[in-house]
Amino acid sequence: MLNIPTELLRTLVSVVDQRSFTRAAQSLGVTQPAVSAQIKRLQFLLGYELLDKSAPGVSLTPRGEMVVTQARRMLSINDQIAQLSGSQPTAQTVRIAIPDDFVGMKIPAILAQFRKRWPDISFAVTTTSFENMLRGLRQGEIDLAVAIAHTKPTIEAHHLWTDQAVWVRSDATQLESDRPVPLLSFGEDCTCRYAAVNALHRVGRECDFVFTSRSIASLEAAVLAGLGVMVLPHSRVAETTLSVWEDPPLPELSQLYCGIFLRQGGNRAVLEELADEVATVARPPLHLKNGGAAGTTDLMAARGHGLGR
Repeated sequence: MLNIPTELLRTLVSVVDQRSFTRAAQSLGVTQPAVSAQIKRLQFLLGYELLDKSAPGVSLTPRGEMVVTQARRMLSINDQIAQLSGSQPTAQTVRIAIPDDFVGMKIPAILAQFRKRWPDISFAVTTTSFENMLRGLRQGEIDLAVAIAHTKPTIEAHHLWTDQAVWVRSDATQLESDRPVPLLSFGEDCTCRYAAVNALHRVGRECDFVFTSRSIASLEAAVLAGLGVMVLPHSRVAETTLSVWEDPPLPELSQLYCGIFLRQGGNRAVLEELADEVATVARPPLHLKNGGAAGTTDLMAARGHGLGR
């Protein structure tokens, strides 16, 4: 009877989840040649190819897909048996990407609470653009992304909703109708900045980028000082000392598409539970939904809508 070493199956699953031999080697703590050698050994033992060499990247053959499905089951049982013996479970790092617009919200508190229930989970959180998030999800470099886009995403989301973009100001804000609008933003890759520029250009108004920062605290201070105006998702304004500019002498802004996206593979139980908890603070409050002041709408608030599923 053929006995298949579990370390070979674990290497195969890691290559598939990471979509890269190099990243799989890094996650397993071995060299890339060692990963390649283990995949070759596994294919030799089984007597058939698992990876489709004619396809770009990491792509499975039909038999390879069946092997990976069964390998996940075997590894899960293996790990459960190992835990019965008192072995310490392997620590896992969940890589999270969030936009600058959401940095100042309550997500860090959610992560801290989550770790109390999952002590073997750690987090690596970064801020980046929506395009970089999608690329990271597809390449297996990001596990969970909280994203904002100006158009409806073409990939499936675990949670998806809309949030109205709004102009925010302070008592010190003053605009001159014959001069460019002084604009504050998180930077060129900021979806809210795109919404502002697009709306202004639509009515033939120019803008000056007078203050750019990755810090919501510094942007808030700049608006309070009267340096200019900025755009935020309506649900985020309440977390600042700024005010929504009702009926401003500025063009109407578009809705924003917000979502929580998961990569393929990985520990689905952990990722889906974490996504659901992040959604409790990322989605607008109930009183803002479905025709409320922000005009926000839940497009999806259900489990089981991960990337590519």
